[in-house]
Amino acid sequence: MQAADNAEVVLNTGSIGQPITYEKIPTHIYADSKAASSAVAREIADLIRQKQKEGKPCVLGLATGSSPKTVYAELVRMHREEGLSFKNVISFNLDEYYPMEPDSIHSYHRFMKEQLFDLVDIPKENYFLPDGTIPSALLQEHCRTYENKINAVGGLDFQLLGIGGNGHVGFNEPGALINARTRLITLDHSTRAAAAMEFGGLVQVPRKAITMGIAPILSARRIVLLAWGERKAAVIRGAVEGPVTERNPASYLQAHPNVTFIIDERAASELTRMKTPWAVDSVTWDNQMIKKAVTQLSQMLKKPILKLTDKDYNDNGMSDLLAQSGAGYEINIDIFNQLQHTITGWPGGKPDADDSNRPERKLPAHKRVIIFSPHPDDDIISMGGTFQRLVDQGHEVHVAYQTSGNIAVADDEALRFIDFVVDFNERFAIENTTITNKIFHDAKEFLKTKKDSEVDTPEVRHVKGLIRRGEAKATCRFVGVPNGNIHFLDMPFYESGTVQKKPIGEEDIKIIEKLIQEVKPHQIYAAGDFADPHGTHKVCWDAIEAAIGRLKHKNFMKDCWVWLYRGAWAEWDIHEIEMAVPMSPDQVLKKRMGIFKHQSQKDGVVFQGDDSREFWQRAEERNQGTALLYDQLGLSEYEAMEAFVRWRF
Repeated sequence: MQAADNAEVVLNTGSIGQPITYEKIPTHIYADSKAASSAVAREIADLIRQKQKEGKPCVLGLATGSSPKTVYAELVRMHREEGLSFKNVISFNLDEYYPMEPDSIHSYHRFMKEQLFDLVDIPKENYFLPDGTIPSALLQEHCRTYENKINAVGGLDFQLLGIGGNGHVGFNEPGALINARTRLITLDHSTRAAAAMEFGGLVQVPRKAITMGIAPILSARRIVLLAWGERKAAVIRGAVEGPVTERNPASYLQAHPNVTFIIDERAASELTRMKTPWAVDSVTWDNQMIKKAVTQLSQMLKKPILKLTDKDYNDNGMSDLLAQSGAGYEINIDIFNQLQHTITGWPGGKPDADDSNRPERKLPAHKRVIIFSPHPDDDIISMGGTFQRLVDQGHEVHVAYQTSGNIAVADDEALRFIDFVVDFNERFAIENTTITNKIFHDAKEFLKTKKDSEVDTPEVRHVKGLIRRGEAKATCRFVGVPNGNIHFLDMPFYESGTVQKKPIGEEDIKIIEKLIQEVKPHQIYAAGDFADPHGTHKVCWDAIEAAIGRLKHKNFMKDCWVWLYRGAWAEWDIHEIEMAVPMSPDQVLKKRMGIFKHQSQKDGVVFQGDDSREFWQRAEERNQGTALLYDQLGLSEYEAMEAFVRWRF
């Protein structure tokens, strides 16, 4: 469902005819990426069909990366189910890594074939991508020829774009000029870091790429840019509301006469109409909106909530809130109390206590709990303090590791593990190790000659999975979870050997459903960070949501509450938090030691992202930041806090 689709937001300053336009690019906000992608796919399909009626080719500029995947999936569905033909489509992709073989698993040639071209009826001679194998001496001519081909077919009718965390479009990095042509560029460090997951580490990511320039992108008759998740929120605000600047190349799109940004609510969270909607237009002052406004006002003015005055409200566009709710002090007291009631040292409920103002029920006093962990370390990284509290307070805690996490283990770590096992077996002449030794031997031989573009063999994935399984067991032992309560689900969707996973299937959902039925939990904890709609966390949640949907009619599910935690990169906004579990300095250190059990994820982890710190450092900063925010709002001061939002089904 579309959450908002105002193309432009205008604030009247009181000077007639001199409005302030916040959004300089038409921006449509959708509740989620699926609905947004469907809308974009429909526009592309309509354009293709219109061109077919006119007997003309439809010239598309296409993007790669995670953002357009759902658009391509919907176009493929339309081809299969609605007869959408691509025979009149001519496409030109934005970019390609350099150097890059077209059949490499990292190649954009391969990406486009797997995501779209091989699944529809577009003629092979009708799609074009920059050539990552072209000799360097011929690159300049290749780039000129590429643009000439676009011009020869009449130019781009439609250009689909994503946006990088630093504002790049195509691979036009910060510093690119508005008149830049198609060329070879050096990739920004942040761009390479963002791609490290796909390549199995930063060192494997190419340092250069061929990209269509800003000028040919702006020559397209229609441009649509996609963005999903809160990690894109700041750069989207800069592109949409900020000045045109080479530091944010997407801001150049403000000069285009027919451009639209299609984004989800998380990517829109920093836009003025989403962050402070009361400063733009009249709003419905329900409790959630009041809570958001008061906490933001407190943060902006750097004043505790209880010190906010009527003047503070009036001076910051909230006079209608005062008119509706009365004195500011009464509003302050109400929101302060609501925040106070989110804090609890008893995440499973406090026995023999009045729970009317507590986030969790006191009964049953001893709850059955499932902590779903997408990877073998998300449990301890994201909610290690709460995890420990639940165990220490006598609840029956089960941990369900949804995937093996094997692709996040470096090759040299796997080789070290293989050498230990083989040497141990040989030294002590362990019997019945023929099969085991063959698995390790074959894995070692593959790793010794593995190419960067090769996918791990099943044997290597088995070894890497064992490493992560052992680390997860060590964490559970450290926290106090018995072996019988540790569940390795090994969901099939994950076991592709690459970052690109298989679609979630019936078997994945049934695995989750079976565990929930066996445990009959009073609490479920699950990862709620969905920045990447195709990421493992989101797919793991989709399986949980589907399983709960099938089971919600069961009597035991009526007593089950679901709590969502976030990952190591971001926390819930303060007005969203419904349960905050404080940690003492000793508990913070204990959580750190639990994270240390995951040795394969330390010292240069494969999927570092654009943050060079280790996971324990990220987690501690996030948890301490949450505690500091509560303190600044005028509540109790704690060393750290873990935060949760309740999902109601």
